[in-house]
Amino acid sequence: MTEPPLTDSQASEEKKDDADEKGSVKSSGSHKDKRIPSPALSTKDDAAADARNMRRIIAEDPDWSLATVPLLSELCVSHIVAEFENHPKLDELLPKYKTKVLEKISTEIPLKVVSHLVSDEGYWKRRCKARWEICDVSKYDASWKRMFFERHLENIIEHFVPETTQPNEIEELMPLAAPYIQKLEIKQLLPPVKEEQMRPLDDMSDTGSESGDNLPSIDHFEFSLVLDRLPHLQEFHVTYGVRDCGMNFEWNLFQFTNRDCLLLSKCVKKCSTLKVFKLHKSKVDDDKVRVLVSHILDHPSLEELDLGHNMIGDHGARAIGKLLNNHSKLVKLNLCNNKIRANGAGAIGHALTKNTTLKFLNLRLNRLGDDGGQAIGRALLKNSTLEEINMGSNDVTEPTAAVLSQVVVQNSTLKIINLSCNRLGPDGGKQLQEGMEENSTVIEMDLRLTESGQESEYCINQILKKNQERERELRLGDDMKQG
Repeated sequence: MTEPPLTDSQASEEKKDDADEKGSVKSSGSHKDKRIPSPALSTKDDAAADARNMRRIIAEDPDWSLATVPLLSELCVSHIVAEFENHPKLDELLPKYKTKVLEKISTEIPLKVVSHLVSDEGYWKRRCKARWEICDVSKYDASWKRMFFERHLENIIEHFVPETTQPNEIEELMPLAAPYIQKLEIKQLLPPVKEEQMRPLDDMSDTGSESGDNLPSIDHFEFSLVLDRLPHLQEFHVTYGVRDCGMNFEWNLFQFTNRDCLLLSKCVKKCSTLKVFKLHKSKVDDDKVRVLVSHILDHPSLEELDLGHNMIGDHGARAIGKLLNNHSKLVKLNLCNNKIRANGAGAIGHALTKNTTLKFLNLRLNRLGDDGGQAIGRALLKNSTLEEINMGSNDVTEPTAAVLSQVVVQNSTLKIINLSCNRLGPDGGKQLQEGMEENSTVIEMDLRLTESGQESEYCINQILKKNQERERELRLGDDMKQG
């Protein structure tokens, strides 16, 4: 019996089955001959198959290290440094650990924590340099701690605005800074902020405020908040004015009021440890200097007074003469660039005849004239303590030089004389030369711009060199005796 013919679909299925059977036979035969590859060879084709060849990924941790666990002592030091502000520990530590803590503690720790606790100069050096770019510690007896507290207090005072700034910061600082402050140098004092008063347009002019007399007076910082609490203060410099005011200039920014003068004078009087007081560039006139002098008469320790670059006239010079009349222990007095004339010079000269302490006197840039210059010269004939005098730029001429020629002959204590910028003339120079030929103690004499003649100046300079050599030999002899 014949089979019916196959359809196209059935024929294709049979071909497929035949192919499958042949493939299975071939594969079974090949398994007998094919070797199993080694893992080492197979992993070369697929690197991911071996975990040892994978790159290690570690989370980024800045504190992570392969080093061994730190010592317990180092962990303790780190903890003390981290908690120093809240729990300061320093004196209880051994010296080697104390040094490590001081090297690592922050310079931003509040002063109430470190002011009395930390005395290490290295820490205060770091603190100073972190705050100021220029740090000249030589001006503070090589003490970084003293420099920090003095400059910090100066900065607060110089930026204090009366009636606006609260004194809380100063109140908190004083108990912390007082033991370390020996000098204050206040370069500016800000006035209180006043509301601008509107004026009629007719009053607005370029010359309306030239003198500043029509502006209201304004008082400045009260130093009683500070000076009364500084038991070791020795130097106090102050200027009543504003630095870098620019286009905001007004005359009343540079006024030293009567109330300012009275309060300052009282503070200076109470400061019994003060040795140097400088009040310059503050428009101190005759009335104010009289108030100041009345308070510092018989001051127990004041040795240097600087009232230079002010407006002191003859009446003020009389008050200063009273101060020199053995009512003080002044050794140095600076009155340069004031308005002292002949009468004021006469009062100062009279005081010099009785004074036994003053060694340095500066009268440069005043208006003494020959009457005042001769008064000072005659006083030097009797004075036996003054070592240096400056009368430069005082409009003195040949008559004053004649008196000074007698001074250099009779006075054996005077060593430095400045007569620069005075028209002494050839006759005055000749007289000074004749006097210097009999002198052996003067080692400096400034005759620049005096028109005294080249010959006289040359001869005087030769005498000065001999006196300087003699002075040097005497000092060497004294040093050898002391050694």
